[in-house]
Amino acid sequence: MLPVDIGWNDVGSWSALWEVSAQDADGNAHHGDVIAIDSRNSYAYARRLVALVGVDDLVVVETDDAVLVARKDRVQQVKDVVARLKAEARPQAVLHREVHRPWGSYDSIDIGDGFQVKRIKVKPGARLSLQSHTRRAEHWVVVRGTARVTRDNDVFELLPNQSTYIPIGARHRLENPGREMLELIEVQSGDYLGEDDIVRYEDLYGRT
Repeated sequence: MLPVDIGWNDVGSWSALWEVSAQDADGNAHHGDVIAIDSRNSYAYARRLVALVGVDDLVVVETDDAVLVARKDRVQQVKDVVARLKAEARPQAVLHREVHRPWGSYDSIDIGDGFQVKRIKVKPGARLSLQSHTRRAEHWVVVRGTARVTRDNDVFELLPNQSTYIPIGARHRLENPGREMLELIEVQSGDYLGEDDIVRYEDLYGRT
């Protein structure tokens, strides 16, 4: 251990990230597709186009999950937002829109009364558990890669632009036998679409 005399910033907040980021002539720091007009000393993180017009000293964070707009000197109060989400049992407190699993990930693109649409990615050589659902059916459409599907006693493969239907109660499994990422669109339909409506029979990852 040696004594040193250096600057230190643990970048523990969005305002701290603004401090260490490259800034334009008006003191704005941007990440992503951001347009700033007559704005100063602000930080913006964007997945889609975000425009700042006539604002000063703001932090704007736009993600697939939520949008945060806060004064730079108040941004630490985001913890109060998290506390409110937890108190109201909002799913945003514990889940991102894109959820990662040992086999890959799924992104909840859209959800409404009686339906949900997901984009599912399965890593090469990976497979989901053999499972069934008691309250929802699923339609799968392959958009990239090759899918090996188990549906009750049938095992078959699907290529891009091919699809299949998984009825309520059917035992099913999705696998990626190829060398590239498998991507598919899943449309769920039913009176309950929660992630706890899963009965697992076999699982490589020890989940029950």
